[in-house]
Amino acid sequence: MRVSQGEAILTKHGNQPQHKTIKLPVKSPFVERFQPMLRALDDKKELNEVLKNRVGKACTLLDEGVPLFPNDFRQQDHVADVLERFEPLDDAALEASGASFQLAGRIVSLRSFGKVAFFHLQDASGRMQVYVARDDMGAEAYSLFKKLDLGDIVGIAGTVFRTKTGELTIAARQVRLVTKSMRPLPEKYHGLKDLETRYRQRYVDLIVTERTKDIFVKRTAVVREFRNFLNDRGFMEVETPMMQPIPGGATARPFETHHNALDMKLYMRIAPELYLKRLLVGGFERVYEINRNFRNEGISTRHNPEFTMCEFYWAYATFEDMMDLTEELFAHIAREVCGGTRIAYQGQEIDLTPGAWTRITFHDALERIGGVAPEVYRDYDAACALVRREGEKVLKGEVLGKVQAKLFDLFVEPKLIQPHFIYMYPTDISPLSRRNDADPALSDRYELFIAGREMANAFSELNDPVDQRLSFESQVAEKAAGDAEAHAMDEDYVRALEYGMPPAAGQGVGIDRLVMLLTDSPSIREVILFPLLKPEGGAGA
Repeated sequence: MRVSQGEAILTKHGNQPQHKTIKLPVKSPFVERFQPMLRALDDKKELNEVLKNRVGKACTLLDEGVPLFPNDFRQQDHVADVLERFEPLDDAALEASGASFQLAGRIVSLRSFGKVAFFHLQDASGRMQVYVARDDMGAEAYSLFKKLDLGDIVGIAGTVFRTKTGELTIAARQVRLVTKSMRPLPEKYHGLKDLETRYRQRYVDLIVTERTKDIFVKRTAVVREFRNFLNDRGFMEVETPMMQPIPGGATARPFETHHNALDMKLYMRIAPELYLKRLLVGGFERVYEINRNFRNEGISTRHNPEFTMCEFYWAYATFEDMMDLTEELFAHIAREVCGGTRIAYQGQEIDLTPGAWTRITFHDALERIGGVAPEVYRDYDAACALVRREGEKVLKGEVLGKVQAKLFDLFVEPKLIQPHFIYMYPTDISPLSRRNDADPALSDRYELFIAGREMANAFSELNDPVDQRLSFESQVAEKAAGDAEAHAMDEDYVRALEYGMPPAAGQGVGIDRLVMLLTDSPSIREVILFPLLKPEGGAGA
């Protein structure tokens, strides 16, 4: 005797501990099969008439021998392919084609008119209307269809036609339940309104918010075109450790972890830089890594503790070469993803056309853009006083370059809407960059700003092992004085430089912020599928 799906589950879980039974207005042996779900919903005070109704329909389907989660339907066609192929045809050509299709997707809208119904089927490629009629399917099959709900995943077979309103539609010969949706989609299919719910329940957000899906399709395209651009120019993609004994490559607070077998403290990667430059020592001249980084710092519309960057290193190049390459890179990605180099971001037009980018030194930007006089930013006490007047703190022992960087953040960065390369940063806040030959107090470094935020950090690499050791020692002193973000000493990296690293330029580009720019997204959480959130119910829940 063939055992139904529901009966098999009842048999498998038949000897479970006894719990309170949630009563439903249906008589079915399969009600017990849903009790674990119902008890959990009751504990969270979410049980309501809609859910009861869905459970009742599910029990009725099982009573009639219809499996809720079968695995034998095969999708042969996609909505986008059908629309692309048949949308241009007139009614006569559609009828003459006689083409039939087998699609699968989710019911995202449903209108019933007695003996006929219309619903929209949504798959990964798009959405299309489906027409269901009792006369076409037969009374029994249509009766089963009427027990389906918004959100159910179904498989359909049928032919294509155009309705009187001109909408290309599938006339279904068969509709099969493929996956039962036990929870309802957001009311009236208007999407999720609460931002935290959208981020926490991204799976629902992707179903009901077309823009969300478009953002992540574009994100995939951004990463793909980033790779294509670098691959076409001879860069080799590599992988470096995500757990490191010394957190390096950036000034940031790391996450700590512990390896039990080796009984050693490890740190989640804050940047792959020092490992990638070890590869330059080893003879790879152009390398890159699209990497996840982790920084134990604040959360904002621009910051997430876990984020994605692409870092790439180019032997026998300078930071000026990297500027030129970056203009080409951003323009290439914008053309491929957005269709052009002029894009809209939060009500402003950003011009990414190569050659239109501004290049200005760090100190000139403080003076010309930020309006900070040289006698202020060059004088330690005056600079500290101005920072404090703006409500920012100055830590004990902070070097002048760090105070100037705070002035930059306050007075310059918000004004950098069009692409700006800010170069020649103070050496004392650039521990891994090469000193400028003409003025060692400055480094051959730039940061790229677009739309009032940092998009990239780059420099001609420091390859003098003695200079690098002294820079690390200075950072260690700053850490001892209380700067939790100062760089640690990395003896192995210094040893690698002692073998000889060729002159090179390197850059890190924030992928999340680039996607924000190219998708007109105001918050980094919009472009990360699962951003970090507090547990539901608050901390410790």
